[in-house]
Amino acid sequence: MSNSGQKGTNFDQWLDSYAARANALSVSEVRALFAVVSRPEVVSLAGGMPYVHALPKDLIARSFETLMADRGDLAIQYSGGQGDLKLRDQVRELMALEGIKSSVEDIVMTTGSQHGLDLVSGLFLDKGDVVLAEGPSYVGAIGIFRHYEAHIEHVETDHDGIQPEALKETIARLKTQGRKIKFLYLVPNFANPSGVTLAEKRRAKIVEICRRNKILILEDNPYGLLYFDKKVPDALRSIDENVIYLGSFSKILAPGFRVGYVLAPPAIREKLVLAQESAILCPSMFSQSMISEYLSNSDWQGQIDTFRGVYRERRDAALEALAEHLPKLSTTHPDGGFYLWITLPDGIDSKAMLPLAVKELVAYTPGTAFYGDGTGHNKLRVCYSFPTPENIKVGIKRLATVINLQTELLETFSKKGATK
Repeated sequence: MSNSGQKGTNFDQWLDSYAARANALSVSEVRALFAVVSRPEVVSLAGGMPYVHALPKDLIARSFETLMADRGDLAIQYSGGQGDLKLRDQVRELMALEGIKSSVEDIVMTTGSQHGLDLVSGLFLDKGDVVLAEGPSYVGAIGIFRHYEAHIEHVETDHDGIQPEALKETIARLKTQGRKIKFLYLVPNFANPSGVTLAEKRRAKIVEICRRNKILILEDNPYGLLYFDKKVPDALRSIDENVIYLGSFSKILAPGFRVGYVLAPPAIREKLVLAQESAILCPSMFSQSMISEYLSNSDWQGQIDTFRGVYRERRDAALEALAEHLPKLSTTHPDGGFYLWITLPDGIDSKAMLPLAVKELVAYTPGTAFYGDGTGHNKLRVCYSFPTPENIKVGIKRLATVINLQTELLETFSKKGATK
């Protein structure tokens, strides 16, 4: 029977041919917002984009010109599967800023840290395996874990990060159930989406709990250098060399280069290189060479200081606007990074409220995007990194209009219910 009549519809003739794991693929709630937030009249507090306008374009232009004049043929050639040796050495120096001692031999360059996360997940996760994660957790990681058909178990998290006692209790419960826990995934510094930083007093405890239970830690740290006033505690990897550490240039330079890195124990590193070669042959030599040139010949630490000032100003604008327009709401107060995490009154669903917000020309990310179990309905993430301070204030004022209206409606229904 011909399928010609199905043209122009969503009919998929290959539906019975996909691998089972393809059913776990879905558009994330963040990606689904892209079409909306691209409208110029909408203030987007949704996507976690860095403010690349703060990066002088002449720095990139000079790096390009020097690179092509001095090493152009090398830059447009294949690289090794592990990545460029010079850049790996520069990454080693970069990680030293967070207390990490490493060898270039144990660093693998990747196509962004998201790629590194996917490679690690592919090496370790079988269907039904458990991944422990903060609650809430990074939406991109949740998508990967779902793709590999893992079970995501969130561990209670507060203003000091993931709770050691809750972690111990969760591990004990899962072991009693006979579940296989593969690793703990953490964004310890200015976490996405909460903005929370794992307290120094908890870091060694978390490492010890996982070591004692033979659970690998996957430490994802794209924001650690973007602190505002006080440097973050040293990385978990500095405590235990069995921690897998993910880093990225997307937030401290620019995401368009798509360059990240993984620091892993030797045995895991060898498998990562093999997995990367199987998937993409090698990471982009051109992107690696551009970043290496930038690190060699520019004041990159001074540029990070500039970014810190930009994001601090935007964080302050967001907190000031929330204090003015939504003073009763609970929100986190990050000391760096891109995000605020807001708790709405009970009974208000941030996902259901989003279309109303878009009508008011403001967008955010609903809290459900950051949980693997569908919870987080009364939470939402505000990203302050990209809009100007003025637009942040306008956006939060618009958001307040929607939230206050929903709160009034909720109170009205409650009163009517009480009088019946």
